[in-house]
Amino acid sequence: MLTELAGPFVFGLAAFMLIFAATEILNIGKLVSSEHAPLWAALLVFAWSMPAYVVLVIPMALLLGTLLAVQRLSGESEITAMKAAGITFARIVAPLLAVGIVMSFLTYFLQERVVPYASDQLTGIEDTVINHISAFSRDLTVSAPLPGGGRQVTIATAYEPNSQALLHVTLIQYDNHHQPRQIIFADRAEFAADKWTLQNSSVYRFDPDGTTIDEPRIAQQEVEIGERPTELMKRMSNDDPENMSRAEIAELVRSGQLTETEQRKYVTTYQEKLARPFACFVFILIAIPFGLRSIRTSGSTSLGFGLSLAIVFVYYVVMTICSFAADALNALAALWAWVPNILFTVIGLSRLRRAALI
Repeated sequence: MLTELAGPFVFGLAAFMLIFAATEILNIGKLVSSEHAPLWAALLVFAWSMPAYVVLVIPMALLLGTLLAVQRLSGESEITAMKAAGITFARIVAPLLAVGIVMSFLTYFLQERVVPYASDQLTGIEDTVINHISAFSRDLTVSAPLPGGGRQVTIATAYEPNSQALLHVTLIQYDNHHQPRQIIFADRAEFAADKWTLQNSSVYRFDPDGTTIDEPRIAQQEVEIGERPTELMKRMSNDDPENMSRAEIAELVRSGQLTETEQRKYVTTYQEKLARPFACFVFILIAIPFGLRSIRTSGSTSLGFGLSLAIVFVYYVVMTICSFAADALNALAALWAWVPNILFTVIGLSRLRRAALI
């Protein structure tokens, strides 16, 4: 069974990857011709964009591979022969379902470890080589709650990755009524031992009676900015949650830096990134009975390809609807993220049960 699946799976992987690669090839031509990017940089952009597509394509390739493999086995009566030899239908399909589980975890690993790294490399090439922008020379703003209430807004003009320092820092502290109570100006803020230390800072305090108290040129003072250097680098790279690992998303959500809209988006993506890889198992589960049935009318590769596209289309339509629902009802985001898998698993199990009785 695994040998029968291997060939069609590789074919499906290559076929679907070619579809996505074609769009990236057009992007390479645009980068070289319109934006005058070096050819080597455009090729690196192409290479680092592929891991994200691989994660998307693996479930599709498993769906197509299972359809084609089951079609061939059923069309040549090999499944009937195995049943006649005393092998149960559950035992026949068990290796395929086991592959679905293994590939789900493999896809999850690629999504969590390989794709975020590739995304970082892609962003760095686009910024520094193609757009000629340094990822560490952008203005940044960090907003964090204060322990006694109110908020602190930190503004810096640049970040030095080697020394983990912010340059030309301004901190503005607001009370619970959104009134400024203190402003600090500093030449730089360095991060060490889990603390930020301001160098050559000046402090201006605003009392409720309207008076201002200033303390110019404080050599060093410790402050809490609200983000670590790694989090700042992620923000400056303009990463969206789709290009981040679940651990990075969770860390950013806990930091309190996100607006309410961003919070809903990040929480929804965090839950969806756990559920999506298991589409590998769901697609194999639903492909087996469809493969057994479709062979009765036609066993052609074109039918399998068309049927797999139809199933994928319906699945991702349901997933998109559930994503909107999770964003609107963020407290139930974990449930909505799994609804497509649960729905298609129920359909697959019911059809598989009927196929076992034939």
